Amino acid sequence: MPTRHHDNPTGWRHAHIGHWLRLALERFDARVMALMANHPAVPLGLSNLIARGQVGAAHIHITRHLAQNGARLTELAARAGMTKQAMGTLVTQCEAWGMVSREHDPADGRARQVRFTDTGLAWLCAYRDAVAQAESELRQAVGDEVATVIAIGLEAYGGQ
Repeated sequence: MPTRHHDNPTGWRHAHIGHWLRLALERFDARVMALMANHPAVPLGLSNLIARGQVGAAHIHITRHLAQNGARLTELAARAGMTKQAMGTLVTQCEAWGMVSREHDPADGRARQVRFTDTGLAWLCAYRDAVAQAESELRQAVGDEVATVIAIGLEAYGGQ
């Protein structure tokens, strides 16, 4: 049970909802990555990168935020809440791993679009499966009713 603010004058730093949200997200993302490392749709090279800790939560930003029909780097960075430079670094890494490519934007010849490759689309499907499995495990751990209340509360809070 979390320490209450009045029980320990400095304990509040480690007993607030933001702290628990961070720990829960780290655990959830770690489980998703572990599931992806063993997913049959993930190419062996990417599985090895995941297992060695080379693919991390930052790379998941591309998975979460890149539209299936692609996006410009600036759009992708904005969706992920990152700088264009930081997202550019992630895109370059993912491009080297064969997950994404940069193609000419048909709407603007000067611009480029980041798009999933076939490998990236397989990665995206594996991510969907891993998230569903991790969410199922969370529901088993805390109970369906608690998980539903958590989801509703976080959706309401995050959607503001």
